Order: sequence, then C-alpha cells, then structure tokens
Amino acid sequence: MQRAVFLDRDGVLNLTVLRAGISTPPASVDELYILPGVPDACALLKGAGFLLIVVTNQPDVARGSAALETVEAINEEIRSSLPVDDIRVCYHDDDDRCACRKPNPGLLLQAAADWKIDVVASFMVGDRWKDVEAGKRAGCRTILIGKGPEPGRNTHPDHTAQSLAEAARWILQQASVVPERTNEIR
Repeated sequence: MQRAVFLDRDGVLNLTVLRAGISTPPASVDELYILPGVPDACALLKGAGFLLIVVTNQPDVARGSAALETVEAINEEIRSSLPVDDIRVCYHDDDDRCACRKPNPGLLLQAAADWKIDVVASFMVGDRWKDVEAGKRAGCRTILIGKGPEPGRNTHPDHTAQSLAEAARWILQQASVVPERTNEIR
C-alpha cells in the first residue's frame, strides 16, 4: 500500500480569483497562478515517497459558468507544472447528490482503490471545511490551509497551516520522514 497526500486545487495549489467579492477558480490558463512554495512543497512530499493526488470540486461546469475544456486545460497546466500523479475532478453541483463531490469522500476513495493507497497513512490538504470533511470520511489525517475551522461547522482538521509549504513540513513530521531540506521550503 502506498501513502498519498490528497490536495485540493484552488486555494491550495493555485491562487483563487476574486470576482464580485467571491473567491473563484481561475477562468482560464492565463489566470492560473501557482502559489509560492507549492512546487518545492510538492517536490519534497514526492521525494518522501508520497503520491500526490489532486481532488477538486468544479461545479461551475454543471452550472454552465465554466467550460469542461477550460477546467481540463487548467488541470493539464497543473500537471505540467507540478509533480502530481493524478487529478480527480467532480463536475457535479450540490443538487446532483453524487458520491464524488466533497464533502463526500468518493474522489479520495476511488483514487485510493485505483492507486492502492493506504488512506490511514495518507493526508488531505484543503482550504475549506468540505475538504477536511472529505478527508475525515475517507480516513485520512487532515490539514486546513489559511484559517481555522469555519464558524458553524463541526469539522475540525488535525492541523492548520498557512500554506502548503507549512503543511508539507507537518506531514513529514507526522510521517516520521524529516529530510534536512524541510527548512528550505519557502
């Protein structure tokens, strides 16, 4: 069995775009901006033997406000920029009540089955309660990026961090894999 770090996409790997006061995914490859420290953090986790699996909700496709081709082009750019092993996407909206839309654990569990991942030895990193809840339901340890638990939500991460770089250092400490390079992540 392999270990993995499941990564939410928008807000963890790349910058979200503010539109009308709402944080949204990039609308094109031109708007995609990989956050500082993410390439180094991903390389460090890969070097420690973790699979990197992106798990992302992209409901704007179901809502008709984003084209499937655009989301796939953004994902291809992420694949070419970062050492991720797989990208799993839920294109459904909440009303679809699918098993793959976070907070449901379907994306993580299907990837775990396909890649032979030990979810108990794995981690989920996200920037919203739905990411934390999906990780918990799948059996992973969870890290929330950028803030503490969301008011009104009863989902609590195992750890909070300000960036993927900080989360990667914590993951490596938890996994008892602390290479000398951990202080080099920015």
